[in-house]
Amino acid sequence: MTFAIADFRLKRVINYVDWKLLLFLLLFLNVKLAIKIPAIIIIYLLQFNFRFGFSFKNSRLPLFYLFIIAIAFIDFFITKGYANSNYMVVFFTGIAFWLLCLLAVHQVKLSVENNDVKIIHTTILVFFVINAVISFYNIAHIILETGAINPYRYQGQYQKYFIGTGDYIRGITFDISTTNAVINAFGVIYFLTRKNALMVCVCMAILLLTGSNFINLALLIVLAFIFLFKSAKDQKSLIVVCLMFLIVFMAKVSPQNNMYTFQTVKNIIYPQKPPFAKVIITKTDSFSYAEKIRRAIANRYLDSIRRFSKRKEPTNPYQALLKPILKTDQGRILIVKPNINTPPYQTPTDTSDERRKLLAFIDSHKSNLTISSNKNYVSDLPGKAVGLLQTVNFLNQHPAKIIAGDGMGNFSSKLAFKATGLGFDGGFPAKYAYIHNDFLINHLDIYLNFFSKGVGFHTLTNSPFSVYDQLLAEYGLLGLLIFVIFYLGFFARHLKKLTYGIPLLMLMLAAFFIDYWFERLSVLIFFELLLLLNIKETTYLKHLKPGNYEHQ
Repeated sequence: MTFAIADFRLKRVINYVDWKLLLFLLLFLNVKLAIKIPAIIIIYLLQFNFRFGFSFKNSRLPLFYLFIIAIAFIDFFITKGYANSNYMVVFFTGIAFWLLCLLAVHQVKLSVENNDVKIIHTTILVFFVINAVISFYNIAHIILETGAINPYRYQGQYQKYFIGTGDYIRGITFDISTTNAVINAFGVIYFLTRKNALMVCVCMAILLLTGSNFINLALLIVLAFIFLFKSAKDQKSLIVVCLMFLIVFMAKVSPQNNMYTFQTVKNIIYPQKPPFAKVIITKTDSFSYAEKIRRAIANRYLDSIRRFSKRKEPTNPYQALLKPILKTDQGRILIVKPNINTPPYQTPTDTSDERRKLLAFIDSHKSNLTISSNKNYVSDLPGKAVGLLQTVNFLNQHPAKIIAGDGMGNFSSKLAFKATGLGFDGGFPAKYAYIHNDFLINHLDIYLNFFSKGVGFHTLTNSPFSVYDQLLAEYGLLGLLIFVIFYLGFFARHLKKLTYGIPLLMLMLAAFFIDYWFERLSVLIFFELLLLLNIKETTYLKHLKPGNYEHQ
C-alpha cells in the first residue's frame, strides 16, 4: 500500500512538471557561460518562438532590455568606441549579455503563459529540491574532508573553511555562494506564502549555510514586513522559526560571522583612524605651532617609554618556550599533537597564484594605481562604499557623461572586470584584453587594493559590484531612469496583483546593491519567473471570483 501511494505521488509529480522549463533553469543558472548559451539554444529548439510582444502600452516583456541596448549604442558612437578593435569585442560581448537576458525572460514568460499554474509551482518545487540536495552534499563533503561536525569552527588547513565555509555552499548553479543565498531567500518567501513549512525550513537552512550576512539581514527586514502586514497566524509562526534558525546559527554554529558582521557595521559607522593621526592643541597654548608639535610628540614618546619600563621582565627569556614533559604512568613520553588553532596553522605564509597575478599587475601600473600601489593606504570605508563615491565623483568631474554614462564596460560592470584578462569571472582572450583608463584608476584600483591583500579583505563589502553603480556609471541617469520605469515599473504596474511578489521585489532591490546581477544571468531570471507566475495566478483567481460567470 505504501509503495502504491509513493508510486502515485511520483507519477503525479512527473506529470505536473514542465521538464523543458526545469532543464532550462538547471542549465541557464549554471555559472559557466559555455553552458548558458547551449541552454538558450536548446530551449528555443524545444519551444521555438520569437514573438516578444513589445509595446509602450502593456508590453509583454520589460522594455528595459531594448532601451539599455540603445543607450549602449549611443555611447558607442559618441565616444567613437568603434575606433578601438579590442573595445569592439568587449562592446559586442556586452550586447550579447543583454540579449541573453532578453531571450531568457521571453522563454520564462512563454512557460508561464502556456502552462497551468500548478505545473509551474511543481517545477519550481522540484528545482528547489534538487538545489537543496546539491547544497547539503556540499556541506557533507566539507564535513567528511575536515572530520569536523561543525566546519564553521574548524580552523585547520590554514582556515580554508572556518568563517569562509559558506563560500563552498554553491548549490546547483555552482556559482558564488551569494547566488545560492539569494535563490534560497526567494524560496523562504515563496514557500512561506504557499504555507509549505518543510521547504521554508530547508531554504532557510541552506541560506544560513551560505553565510551571507547581507542577504540574512535583507531577508530579516522583508520577513518583518510580511509578519506585520501580509501574514496569517501559521505564517507568523514560520517566520519565528526562521528567526530562531538565524539566532542559533549566529550564536552556536558560526559565532565568528556574528562578530564579523558587528565589526563591519561598527567600522562603517565609526571609521577607525590610524594611531597618533591627530594632535589636539588648544588655542590657549602660548607656544609656537612647531613647538606645540614637538612637545606633543615628546609627550607621546615619554609616555611610551614609561609604559615600557613598567613591564616586568621574565627571569628567563626562554621560560615561555619551555613546556613540561608529559609522561604516561609507565614512564613513556607523550608527544603532543600540534594545536591547529595557533597562528602557524591558520595563516598561510605563501602567496597564491591569483594574488601574484594581481600584485604583478599593480607593480606594472604603479603610476596609475594610486590606491593599490600605496602599501600604507588604509581605507576608512569598505570598497563598495568607496566605489560608489568614485562614481559620483567621476560624474561630478565629467558632467557631459551624467546623462548617458561612460559607456558599457568602461567603468563599473562584470564586463569591465572580465575584459582585463586577469581572470575575474572567467577567462577572456588575452589578445582582446581591454581596460579603459576611467575603470583602471577607479573601480579596478580599489578592487586591487583589497583583493591583492590577505583573504580577510576578500569580502562582499569590499567589491564595488552593484547594479545601481553599473547603471549610473556606464549608462548615466538615463540608464537609471529607464531601469526604474521600464524594469521595476513593469512589475510595479501589477502591484495589486502581487502577493509574494511584493516581498520578493523588496529583497531584489536590496540584492541589486551587491553584484552585477544582469550580467550574471542567474538570480534575475528566477526572480522574473516568480513574479510573472504570481501575476498570472492572482489574475486567474480574480477571474474565478463568484459572479464572474464568463470565466468559470
